[in-house]
Amino acid sequence: MQEALIDSVKGSNAIEGIVTPRQRIEDMTYGNQEPLTHDEQEILGYKNALNEIYSDYKSLDISEDLIRHFHNQILSFTSMDAGQYKTQNNYVQERYADGTVQVRFIPVDAKDTPDAMHQLIMAYYEAKQDSSISSLLISCFVLDFLCIHPFTDGNGRISRLLTVLLLEQSGFDIGRYASVENKMDDYKSGYYDALKQSSNGWNENASDHVPFAAFMLQILYACYKQLDESFLTNQSKRVSKQKRIENILLNSIVPISKENILRKVPDISVTTVERVLGNMLHEGAITKIGTTRGARYKKA
Repeated sequence: MQEALIDSVKGSNAIEGIVTPRQRIEDMTYGNQEPLTHDEQEILGYKNALNEIYSDYKSLDISEDLIRHFHNQILSFTSMDAGQYKTQNNYVQERYADGTVQVRFIPVDAKDTPDAMHQLIMAYYEAKQDSSISSLLISCFVLDFLCIHPFTDGNGRISRLLTVLLLEQSGFDIGRYASVENKMDDYKSGYYDALKQSSNGWNENASDHVPFAAFMLQILYACYKQLDESFLTNQSKRVSKQKRIENILLNSIVPISKENILRKVPDISVTTVERVLGNMLHEGAITKIGTTRGARYKKA
């Protein structure tokens, strides 16, 4: 659970380019150390909001006040607009590798945002009472929230906090043990692709929620798969170190880094992990993505 909390704080902020070393997140989360940078202030705010969800999710009712409260938490250290809806129109932009920027989506106008948020909350409770509508309602709510884009900054992080909260309230407590936000960061390109597909035509009430709902199902599957792997790792400690490392690599459904392997097997040395990686690469059992320290490995 401690690892999942750190992964969630790290992953959700990393999607937005807000980063700090993992050790610093651990220091602020479990060592009560103060944030040293602007990014760390926002990271600490996210951690505080996530802690509140895990502690009080049963008593937290989805409302505009709650959403603004979360926004105030994540930006209270850094923004005068914390907890306030946007006062100027904003745009969802996409930045390409060559530095060019393109407007991907035009959200609801600032003047219409309060009414749009009110309608979103009303629609959520109406749909929630319809027994024919499944828990996939969560992805629809989150998509509509992102298309409204009610805040000047922080909309993505708020959407992920709401995702975790709604999953908890619907009986999916997987996020406590395998980070939903970190998995979204792992599948970041798929995340943006699904958003792009499902937001197309949203302003004309002609959008298709299915791509984003399907993406969320993939994320949940990946989280449950990771939890299964954790149990298998713990149960297989009598198995040889080499076999344990091989199992981690061959069962991972996303490319995995050496750092992540070492976190799963803290009793195994770096040298042993590197030796097994080298052998498996030589045998063609795995392939390597990237050449830097952040290289990842996947089953061939």
